Amino acid sequence: MSSVEEFRTEIRGWLAANLTGDFAGLRGRGGPGREHEAFAERLAWERHMAAEGWTCVGWPVEHGGRGATIEQQVAFHEEYALADAPARVNHIGEQLLGPTLVAFGTPEQQERFLPPIVAVEELWCQGYSEPDAGSDLANVRTRAERDGEEWVVTGQKIWTSLAHDAQWCFVVARTEAGSTRHAGLSYLLVPLGRPGVEIRPIQQLTGTSEFNEVFFDGARTSAAHLVGAPGDGWRIAMATLGFERGVSTLGQQVGFRRELETLIEVARRNGAADDPLIRDRLARAWTGLETIRFNALRMLDGVAAGAPGPEASIGKIFWATWHRELGELAMSVLGAGGMTAPEAPYELDDWQRLFLFSRSDTIYAGSNEIQRNIIAERVLGLPKEIRP
Repeated sequence: MSSVEEFRTEIRGWLAANLTGDFAGLRGRGGPGREHEAFAERLAWERHMAAEGWTCVGWPVEHGGRGATIEQQVAFHEEYALADAPARVNHIGEQLLGPTLVAFGTPEQQERFLPPIVAVEELWCQGYSEPDAGSDLANVRTRAERDGEEWVVTGQKIWTSLAHDAQWCFVVARTEAGSTRHAGLSYLLVPLGRPGVEIRPIQQLTGTSEFNEVFFDGARTSAAHLVGAPGDGWRIAMATLGFERGVSTLGQQVGFRRELETLIEVARRNGAADDPLIRDRLARAWTGLETIRFNALRMLDGVAAGAPGPEASIGKIFWATWHRELGELAMSVLGAGGMTAPEAPYELDDWQRLFLFSRSDTIYAGSNEIQRNIIAERVLGLPKEIRP
């Protein structure tokens, strides 16, 4: 196993040598609010990464990964972001479902589903939120009933990121009739693009549609596609959310730093930095970003142990709130000019898109309110919130 610096040098060199030719134009493409950009080209890029052994680097070698240490994974994600490489199209499969199956899946499930994720041959989406069960995931109403060797799924999911590009969805559904809250939920792997599944994109404030509604009307999946035991879905779903807040967030923070540094330059050029209030907010943004990084590094102990604990919720609150406030700060730096688009076709610029899309940061992947409840109850041991 190479050292962290050797590993960092290796991935840095590979990115420099490969983000060239047809792939050179992909730098900076994609990402939140821009997932529609060059999707086919980014998919081709990621399959090229797979062919060269640069997908799923933190997975165990026996499952197709490189067995990279936590420190090496941090180096990978940071170097990827520093190279301004395109946003990943396989994030949900690689960072969420894959580690979940490594931890909880059967050997047969691992053999069936992990290789296509490594090769970027099958894309995944996350079927958690519902119209009446967003941040309150325990209120899930989508149900699944056993019918011989299949599960039959009926219900609706919403805010399903990239479902329109995915072939599979991991779904939290209620499999025990009459059950409530966390009990009676199961974790199912459900194929899309088959009878009984309808996907409707949702147009966002940014004008794009990376979120979707997904309707299951008697959709079927094999009984072998149940992860864990029936009724054990809540525990597995929470582990998946923990993996979502793992190592890759260090790369995300490189992007945040790039945004902040660019905004500081804008403030210097247009004179906004001469305003002491703006200057103070920029300084607070810098210190906040440092706090996010140190907290994320501290939380990696949970990742190293196999699955992040509820402490990962602290990191989610930190970065989501910080990024939303950065969007607000950008509008203050730009002033009245940030309210308009200069000419046809009147598309949003990067700062306007940041402001609008970052409003969702404190909502998706568990709202700030729910994260505070998790921290209070599961980290600090405070009494549970009174529920009706």
